[in-house]
Amino acid sequence: MSAASEKIRISEIFGPTIQGEGMLIGQPTVFVRTGGCDYRCSWCDTLHAVDSEYRHNWLAMEVETIWGQVRHLSGDVPLTVSLSGGNPAIQPLGSLIRRGKRDGYRFAIETQGSVARDWFAELDFLVLSPKPPSSCMETDWDVLADCLRAATGSPAGGPRIGLKFVVFDDADYAFAKDAAARFPDLPVYLQPGNHTPPPPDDDDARIDLDGIMDRMLWLVDKVTDDRWFSATVLPQLHVLLWGNKRGV
Repeated sequence: MSAASEKIRISEIFGPTIQGEGMLIGQPTVFVRTGGCDYRCSWCDTLHAVDSEYRHNWLAMEVETIWGQVRHLSGDVPLTVSLSGGNPAIQPLGSLIRRGKRDGYRFAIETQGSVARDWFAELDFLVLSPKPPSSCMETDWDVLADCLRAATGSPAGGPRIGLKFVVFDDADYAFAKDAAARFPDLPVYLQPGNHTPPPPDDDDARIDLDGIMDRMLWLVDKVTDDRWFSATVLPQLHVLLWGNKRGV
């Protein structure tokens, strides 16, 4: 099977809406959310794209079919396409990126950095989001470094790269500071997490708004007290606007 004919497991394609977090916060975006993940974070808010219980809802789609939906949603006006999940790095996304770039679209991906792919170098934006202790997951720093090497292996210079952390407590904050020290040349984005993700079919899309705002204020105080002036503290804007509803 050629790379162009490889099928990609898709959980949902939606937009245009705005990117809710990280280095592209607020920018108009179409999201291509893949199905499947090699992690099971304790506070995951996209179980419908992670847990194999929902795999019957994931469609195995060809690149041209996916791209047709993206063009339809965007009205053929180029914008940023965010490849998300789950962990999109476990899917064969290189052909999709190349297809979209021919039409002038930009591509961003967010991944925990557990799988390195050669096509990272073809992205416009790579957000590496190592999962902190509250996730109950472990980070392999050597593999994360492999992701950086893969992304910077392009003669064209590769994508803009940033580190993003969901922070709930002091242990998560310390984890983020340690990661930033490991990769001092990368910009860092910190955001408070939401403790009450609903089930994937819950229309209430509940959020712990008081807790989010308390953690946001706490984070602001932490970085200023520590003189960590290179860190950017952001809310998860999409959570504040829409909770954990799917497709926004």
